Amino acid sequence: MKSFFLKISSLTLAFLVLFSTFSFTVEKHFCGDFLVDISYFGEAQSCSGEVEKDSCEEKRVEKKKKCCKDEVQQIDGQDDFQKTSIDKITFKLQKFVIAYAVSYKLMFKKLQRLIIPHKNYSPPSLYFNFQVLHEVFII
Repeated sequence: MKSFFLKISSLTLAFLVLFSTFSFTVEKHFCGDFLVDISYFGEAQSCSGEVEKDSCEEKRVEKKKKCCKDEVQQIDGQDDFQKTSIDKITFKLQKFVIAYAVSYKLMFKKLQRLIIPHKNYSPPSLYFNFQVLHEVFII
């Protein structure tokens, strides 16, 4: 069970690092106020073939903007990771890491197996009850 949990958690963390470094772009094409096309990969198709230029010019736009517009949202992934070199590790940190590693190793040290020499032998049969025979009782 422990190894299964370890595999699941390591796989989850690997996917987390992978997806945090992804960058992607979402491109949307609007004709007027209507969304005509959206694209996650590549460019969004424009509506120039579907709508004639005259129809866009015939519509009166209060702000005098073009009838068609493209909107691009770019989501940048993380591309800088903290990199530490061995030169930056101080002597105090080296001592701490060594002490931690040794104590961790000793924590899970296997105990020696106890050997019981009389384990497979049965006690001798008693033919006489010596306490009753000698009339010696513990008070």
